[in-house]
Amino acid sequence: MIITRTPLRISFLGGGTDFPDFYKKYGGCVVTAAIDKYVYVIVKERFDKQIYVNYSIKEIVDRVGELKHELVREAMKKVGIKEGIEISFQSDVPSAGSGLGSSSTVTVGVLNALYQYTGWAADAQRLAQEACEIEIKILGKPIGVQDQYIAAFGGVRFIEFKKSGKIVAEDLGLSEEILDDLKSYLMVFYTGRTRQAGSILQEQKENIKNKNEILKKMAGQARQAKELLVRGKIDQLGRLMDEGWRLKRQLASRITDPEIDQIYSAAKKAGAIGGKISGAGGGGFLTLFVPTGKRDMVRKAMNGLREMPVGLSRDGSKVIFNIR
Repeated sequence: MIITRTPLRISFLGGGTDFPDFYKKYGGCVVTAAIDKYVYVIVKERFDKQIYVNYSIKEIVDRVGELKHELVREAMKKVGIKEGIEISFQSDVPSAGSGLGSSSTVTVGVLNALYQYTGWAADAQRLAQEACEIEIKILGKPIGVQDQYIAAFGGVRFIEFKKSGKIVAEDLGLSEEILDDLKSYLMVFYTGRTRQAGSILQEQKENIKNKNEILKKMAGQARQAKELLVRGKIDQLGRLMDEGWRLKRQLASRITDPEIDQIYSAAKKAGAIGGKISGAGGGGFLTLFVPTGKRDMVRKAMNGLREMPVGLSRDGSKVIFNIR
């Protein structure tokens, strides 16, 4: 039995510049962080030759191509496993529509577990690249490439997407003091709504050619965010997040709505200095930057929304159990 643990993420600035349609023309970058909320993938050999996959439903099939779970199906094809295996999932948060990069976390985690199952340890670069191939090239999902890299590498990173297509995931090497300060500002609330990100992201992708100037500004904000983090200027980073949210909401029509706007406005009135809806928008988790003395006021202003305590995860996808 093999168990992998792969982190979810909170993206701070630059999201949207990781679409190949944009960065291969202009270059892009994001500042993002792996958090201490995870997806666990459990892989076990079966005595028979069937394939079992357990998630919100249970699939039992004879051939890989019959699987409905497309991420598992394509990962098994990629690794070359054809039969006699059982794959199960556990997640710390709602796995669909959370805005925390869950689909890419699942893909990276499954690939890692399956490679370990074959007796080979794939490195983070390979896991990230192959997860991108599965989600974007094979399955045609209208998504960017940041989530796969932060899930594979972990940490707090500046990820740069070069015009050449090369992707560099730079660990910012933040001190414990800065990491503790960053964590002390973060508050994350569940909006109570999940959403299908695909339609929002499809619109965002189709809008790229008309939103180039906004996306260039967002890439510039990510570079500013990198410098602020390295210098430990977390308060200024929070204010930059507020500016970034104003830009992000222009990328597609359903990134926000009156209810989300009302929640965010209430948080700011209570003392939050910045924030954003994670991922594609439209629901999921709301990330806020809040000074310590304002946290109780913000909790009250959230009017019963469930708070999710978060920390940061230094590790990317890793094997936490391996016994044969």
